[in-house]
Amino acid sequence: MQKFPMTVNGHAALESELKHLKTVERPEVIQAISVAREHGDLSENAEYHAAKEKQGFIEGRIQELESKLSLAQVIDPTTMSGETVRFGATVKIVNEDTDEESTYQIVGEDEASIKEGKVSVTSPIARAMISKVVGDVFEVIAPGGSKGYEILEVSFV
Repeated sequence: MQKFPMTVNGHAALESELKHLKTVERPEVIQAISVAREHGDLSENAEYHAAKEKQGFIEGRIQELESKLSLAQVIDPTTMSGETVRFGATVKIVNEDTDEESTYQIVGEDEASIKEGKVSVTSPIARAMISKVVGDVFEVIAPGGSKGYEILEVSFV
């Protein structure tokens, strides 16, 4: 079975979402279905159909979260050290063409957020950085063409 690597924070966020779905969203949609049923003919009841559709989405997401959490490989980056890039590392890089510096943390797929500087371990840039050390140069092949970067700093926070 495939393990899902995730940070401690990512694991906590998924658990929080699961708890919210089970304790808030699920009871609300059950109540909405019950109210919609009282309105009569279900074949022409838009509220009922919308509530049933939402219930299907919620139940699907609950199953997905339970599966991912059961297969989670939780990694705490604060217990790691070194200069080699691996899962959980926060990496400062510089674009060799523009001298623009960026900092990214390599996280699990469900935690990725470019706005927060978190990239998925399966993303092209993360895959290119893995196993590199400070001073190494790597290339990322993107839709806009190939770009070269140099690793300036690796930390685990």
